Amino acid sequence: MTEAVTESDGADPVAEAGEAAARLRERYDELRRIESRIDDHGRERVEAAADAYRRAQRVLDRFEEDAVGSGDFESYVRFRGEFGEAVDVDDDTPAGDAFEAADEAVDKRRLSESDFAAAREALEPAGEFVDLLEAYDDAVDDYRAARKAAKEARKRLESRLEELREVADMADADLDADLARLREPIEAYDEGIRESFREFFKSASAREVFDFLDRADATPFVDVDVPPTDLAEYVETHAAGEEPPATLLEYADYTNSKLEHYVDDPGALRTAVAVHRTYLERLDGEPLTLDWPPKPGDELAYEIDELVPLVGRIADDDVVATLRSVRELARGDGYERLRRAAEVRDALDGDDLALIERGEADERVAEAERTRSLVDDVLTETERE
Repeated sequence: MTEAVTESDGADPVAEAGEAAARLRERYDELRRIESRIDDHGRERVEAAADAYRRAQRVLDRFEEDAVGSGDFESYVRFRGEFGEAVDVDDDTPAGDAFEAADEAVDKRRLSESDFAAAREALEPAGEFVDLLEAYDDAVDDYRAARKAAKEARKRLESRLEELREVADMADADLDADLARLREPIEAYDEGIRESFREFFKSASAREVFDFLDRADATPFVDVDVPPTDLAEYVETHAAGEEPPATLLEYADYTNSKLEHYVDDPGALRTAVAVHRTYLERLDGEPLTLDWPPKPGDELAYEIDELVPLVGRIADDDVVATLRSVRELARGDGYERLRRAAEVRDALDGDDLALIERGEADERVAEAERTRSLVDDVLTETERE
């Protein structure tokens, strides 16, 4: 089962998708309202009014200091010319009266700061169209962000819906089953074989260990890393191969002078063992353990049939007996019920397990499907060219 993003992570993809769709609807409606206001006047006319307003404000800002009082007459003349040109708009331009009033406010032989202030005040109705276009740009950005968020939320919802369907398919599991009957012997065997291999690694000769690994590699269900060729050849052809692998690792840390007392060819040992230190250090009994949750009964019984003679070479009778007891469970009538419960408990987190326990899995699937349909409708209805 894919990794779930559920309420336990602080986020519910179903609820988030619904909320994202609602936000998208709000942003779309707001954008349409602003567009409608612009369309009522005509976009070109609105832009013309906004452009004229900006030009007029720039002229006021540029000339106010030089054109007032007994300032530079040349600046006054230039100001009157440029300002008159800035506010000279077509008759059908929105807020045309504002431009005319602003022109009249500075149509004097001598200008004061109050005249400039009056011109700015007169222009305010036209400034609303600048605000309207800025609001439109903001609304477009908000709409695009909301649409992107809704699409991403829809993807998370789709993933969650698949997970919920898997949860619903697992509702047949008996979550009250006593898994300890199965877990305890498997855990006991796994720990026993790990410890047995650790002892085998420390006490058996490297030749014996490598021979065991070769046998294990030929056994179905056992996935071990066989020894590298050069290391296997060294162990087979040198007297040091009669030492346990753990001892060979110790030798690899010795100085040459000290190592000469233990092996006949220190250089060969360093070449073969030191190079493959990581391989030797990683050898453990994990490939001989049983999976959790366990395999189906027939498959697990067959796996144990193959493991018993192999495990018997390195483990004591108690470990082998525990392994056989697991095989008997795998062949028993109640095994599949236990295995199914183990599989479901391993696959699901607490929230999804609770859905099964409360009998709400199918209801949550239906809710997610309704939300997906709603999100799809909103995405379709709010699409823009």
